Amino acid sequence: MADSLQTIAAPESRALARPLRRARAIGLAWRFCRRKPLGAIGAVIVVGLIVMAAFADRIAPYSYDDSVPGARMKAPSWQFWMGTDNLGRDIWSRVVYGTRISVTVGFATVALATVLAAAIGVSSAYLGGAYDLVIQRIVDAWISFPVLVIVLSLLAALGPGLLNLILALSILGAAGASRVIRSATLSTMQNPYVEAARALGAGHLRVILRHLLPNVTATIIILATIGLGTVILAESALSFLGFGVPPPYPSWGGMLSGSGRSFMYHAPWMALWPGTAISLAVFGFNMLGDALRDVLDPRLRGGSGRPAS
Repeated sequence: MADSLQTIAAPESRALARPLRRARAIGLAWRFCRRKPLGAIGAVIVVGLIVMAAFADRIAPYSYDDSVPGARMKAPSWQFWMGTDNLGRDIWSRVVYGTRISVTVGFATVALATVLAAAIGVSSAYLGGAYDLVIQRIVDAWISFPVLVIVLSLLAALGPGLLNLILALSILGAAGASRVIRSATLSTMQNPYVEAARALGAGHLRVILRHLLPNVTATIIILATIGLGTVILAESALSFLGFGVPPPYPSWGGMLSGSGRSFMYHAPWMALWPGTAISLAVFGFNMLGDALRDVLDPRLRGGSGRPAS
């Protein structure tokens, strides 16, 4: 009888827990919007970019390479919201499809760079000694070279393309982030619970995965979010220089570099809208990253953060 009552009560408790979790999530979102309005605006921009990238085929009225007959260099109107370019292509459609490039490069680059930076930073801080000395000198040399020179050299050697662009940017982005993650790991290692785990016989992998990584996750999330805006700006700059994704697929920097620059005085909207898209994307990711930094860092939010162990 008791087993049957427990069986009946379990689904009821789970059903009651769902509205509570939903209400708590809504409350946290509302508190975040109220305390960090710029961060909320940045989150809306980021979500909008992700939706545009995922559903570009449905949002854009034309394909990115479709030329509309008799619509060469048309000014913005009800039919063409952002006007058309010198080949009669709808700029709004090309900006929407260009979001795919920016979002793909941004998230893929930051993901790869974050994994590299976390592996380098955490292992360097945990192992210490000669390993830490050698790794940090390599990182110092890594950072000392001009960023643009290294990226252009890598892309000249690897060739243009989406995958090579992501690889080149992620290699450079991991250097600076690894120093910050190393510092956060060194600070976490001074906590008593790390020494207690070692005294209880926990292995190196367990200490890293259960006690160090969870407590530097906030730092990693902040670095990744802020780095997204930097990566999108770098991709646009490289596309402007001709080292980004090759045509005909549109990218915001490529739209600025090609017809946007050539016809800037005759059709300024060809350069205005891609530039606005770049500015909005960088603004959104930076504002969201700053807000997450203030919320996740206990020293900035005024709380006493509890370690996750």
